[in-house]
Amino acid sequence: MSTFTSSLANANPARPGVALVSISRLQSLCEAVVPRYAERARFFPVREGYEEAVTALQAYVEAGSVDVVLAAGSNGAYLREHLSVPVVMVKVNGFDVLSAITRAATTWPGARIGLVLHETISHELADLSPWLNVGLKQRAYRSVDEVRFAVDTLAAEGCSVIIGPGMACDLAQQAGMESVFLYSLGAVEEAFERSVELARVSRQKESKRVRLNTIVAHLRDGVAAFDEAGQLEAVNPAMLELLGLGATKDVSLGDALKQVSRGGAPTNARGFRGEDVLRGAHVHDLPAQITRAVGPLLRETLVHDRPIEERIEQIGGRALIVNCVPIVEHGVRSGSVVTVQDALVAQRIDRSLRTSQRPSHLVARHQLDDLIGGSPALERVRRLARAGAAHDATVLLTGASGTGKELVAQGIHNASRRRGNPFVAFNCAALPDGLIESELFGHEEGAFTGARRGGKPGLFEIAHTGTIFLDEIGEMPAALQSRLLRVLQEREVMKLGSGRATPVDVRVIAATHRNLHALVEQGLFRADLYFRLNLLQIELPPLRERRADIAPLARHLLRRSALQYGLPEAAQEQVLAFLAPLFEHYAWPGNVRELENLLARAAIYSGDATAGALQDWQAVFPEFGRMKQVATVDATLAAPNVTVGNHSPRLTPTREDALNALERSAGNRAAASRALGIGRTTLWRLLKN
Repeated sequence: MSTFTSSLANANPARPGVALVSISRLQSLCEAVVPRYAERARFFPVREGYEEAVTALQAYVEAGSVDVVLAAGSNGAYLREHLSVPVVMVKVNGFDVLSAITRAATTWPGARIGLVLHETISHELADLSPWLNVGLKQRAYRSVDEVRFAVDTLAAEGCSVIIGPGMACDLAQQAGMESVFLYSLGAVEEAFERSVELARVSRQKESKRVRLNTIVAHLRDGVAAFDEAGQLEAVNPAMLELLGLGATKDVSLGDALKQVSRGGAPTNARGFRGEDVLRGAHVHDLPAQITRAVGPLLRETLVHDRPIEERIEQIGGRALIVNCVPIVEHGVRSGSVVTVQDALVAQRIDRSLRTSQRPSHLVARHQLDDLIGGSPALERVRRLARAGAAHDATVLLTGASGTGKELVAQGIHNASRRRGNPFVAFNCAALPDGLIESELFGHEEGAFTGARRGGKPGLFEIAHTGTIFLDEIGEMPAALQSRLLRVLQEREVMKLGSGRATPVDVRVIAATHRNLHALVEQGLFRADLYFRLNLLQIELPPLRERRADIAPLARHLLRRSALQYGLPEAAQEQVLAFLAPLFEHYAWPGNVRELENLLARAAIYSGDATAGALQDWQAVFPEFGRMKQVATVDATLAAPNVTVGNHSPRLTPTREDALNALERSAGNRAAASRALGIGRTTLWRLLKN
C-alpha cells in the first residue's frame, strides 16, 4: 500500500468522507492537495472510471463512508447520473485555458494547437485566437469515445499539440503528438475546498436525518411526508404497519426512504435488504399504496387550505385517528405530513391516563353496603340500586334533603362496570347560571371574558367512561335544560366557543328533593328532559319513616365522630342512651345529615369536662324542645360523662295533643304529625286509642 493510500485509510472515521475519482494525470494533482485537507476530511481514492467507478463507489456510499465524490470531465458527468450522493466537478476556468495555451505556444512555437473541452467549446476563445497569434482548433466531448474522436480529428487537421484532460493527453502521446494537461493545481484545490465543505454539510444533515429517523421509527404513530406534488418523501415502519403494508419493527425511516427513493431493494448499512424490510407489499408499489390510502386527506387539505386534526377514518378496515398538516418553509407551502394513530390504542391510553391521574375528588368512596339499616324501605332502595347498577340507564334519585342520595349514587357507580373510572358530582344549585354552563360543558380559550387560557374541559368530558352525578337537578336553569337534553340524547358535548362536538361516554345519575312532575306541570321543567331522566327512579325514604334504622345508624355515625373528636368508648353508650328519645320521637327534618351533625355535637360536648349543667344540655340539644311534650324534662344529667337518671323525660304526646294538632292543621294528618314530631303511624295510633 502506498503512503498516500495508507494515510487515507488511517483517517479519523468521524470526519466527512470524500471519494477522489482520479485517473491518469489528475491523480498526481489530487495526491499533492490531499495533505492540506487531511485534518478536515477522509479521502478514498478510486482509480477506476465510469461503470467500474460506480461499482466501487456504491460500496462506500452504502457503508456511509463517502458523503461527496470529486471527479472531472465526462467521468464526473457519468457519476452524477448514477450515484445518489453529490458529485463535485473539477472546473476549468478561463485562466487555466489561457495558461495552458501560453505554455503550449511557448514550448512549441508556431505549432498548431488543438483544445479538447468537456461538453462545449469556447466561442470567446475562438475570437481571441488572432490576438493570441496561435493556430487554435477546438473540439468538445461528452464520453470516452468522443475524446478519442476529438483527438483523431484534431490530428487530421494538422494539430501537433493537444491541450485537454488526462485521457486526451494520453491519446495524443500515443499518436506521436505533444500534450499539455488542462487542469491546474488551483482548479483542483478549489474543487477540494468545495468537496470538503459540501461533505461537512452533508454529514451534518445526515446526522440530523439519522437522529430524526431513529426517533420517528420508534414512534407508535404512523408518519408519512409528501412533497408539494404529493409524492411520498418519508415513511416510518409504524405507518406501514397501521396501513396494513407489513413493516418489520427493526427498520428505520431511512431504510424505508432509501427504498422509496431508489425504487429498488439495496443493501443498507445493517445488512437488511428490501425484501426483509417490507412484507406483503412490493417495494415498487409502496409509494402508490400509501398515496392511495391517504391521498384523499392530502387533496382535502390542499383544496380547503386547512389542516385535518384528530379525525376518525376507516382505512384498511381499521379505525385510525388521522392528522394531515401542511409543511411551510419560509412562508411557502412545500408539502404535507400525515400522522395516523390506532384508535383502540388511543382509547387504552386515555383510560390509563384517566385512571392514573384522576384527582381524589373524582373517586366514589361509598358502596351500597354502606347504607346502614335493615328496614324494608332501605332494603327496597338497595334492591333497586343494584338493579340500576347492572345497566347504563339514567337513574333519578328522589327524596328529602339529607336522605343520602349522593351515597346511593356512589354505590351505584361502584357496583357498575364503570367502577374505577371517574365519578364526578355537581350541584346544579351551587353556581350562577352563567358558570353552570362553563362547568358542565367546558369552554375554549377566549370564549368569554375571564376564560381560562388554553380553555377548560367540562365535567362531562372529565367524567368520560365514568359517571356524572347531577344533584339538585330540579334547580337547573331552563336555558341549560335543553343543552343537557342534547347531551343525554346525542352523547356528545360542545364547549363554549367551539364549533366541534366531542363524543362522551357518561352514565348520568340525577337527584332532586323537589317534585319534578309538578314542576313540569307548572312549566318550570322540560317534560322531555324529565322523561329522559326518569327512566329508573329510586325514592329514598326520610329518616322518620325508617325509625328502626336510626339506632344502628346513630351508633355507626357516633363511632366515626368519636374517633375524630376523641370521645371515649365508654361514653358512647351513655350518649346513645341519652339521645334515645330523639331516635323514637323526633321528626328529623334534616334526615341523616341532621342525625350526623347531632352526633358530632354530642361527641364534642360530651368530651368537655367543664360541661354538665341541665341548662347547658338543653341549649346544646334544642331538638328535645322541638318535640311535643306532656311534661317537663325532670331527668338528672351528670357530667362530664352523660348519664341518664331514673326519671326519663315524658316526651310521648297524648291523644288530646294529637286532636289539638289535627284541629290546628285543618285535618291535615301529615302536618299534624310534623307539628308533634311523630310519624303518621304514631298519630293514627294515638287517635285510635
